[in-house]
Amino acid sequence: MKLKVTVDGKVYEVEVEVAPEAPQTLPTFVVQSGAVAIPAAVVGAGAAGGGSGAVADEAKVLRSPVSGIVWKSNVRLGQTIEAGDLLFVLEAMKMETEVTSPIGGKVAEVKVKQGDSVKSGQVVLVWA
Repeated sequence: MKLKVTVDGKVYEVEVEVAPEAPQTLPTFVVQSGAVAIPAAVVGAGAAGGGSGAVADEAKVLRSPVSGIVWKSNVRLGQTIEAGDLLFVLEAMKMETEVTSPIGGKVAEVKVKQGDSVKSGQVVLVWA
């Protein structure tokens, strides 16, 4: 399905794939100047594609919002983070996407490091 998306006043035509078991209400992503705010509901949504292994509790994982390269990682094992903290910067097609924490908590596992390739929906962080 093709959609038109407006980001910072620019209109982009994007193609999206609807998951077979899509939720009744879809989450809203807010994009401002390359930063993506991911709603807490998405953390456990089990985003389609690129999942990285089984996770015991989907409510305690963060999945990558886009496919790309981990350009920068600001998070480490055991770190306590607050909602809104910058966790990763991903680079895709020469555009940087800032991934911020939708919730606060202690980091139990960081599944990616700087330079790693990630797929959209891949688990990148697990909270304790």
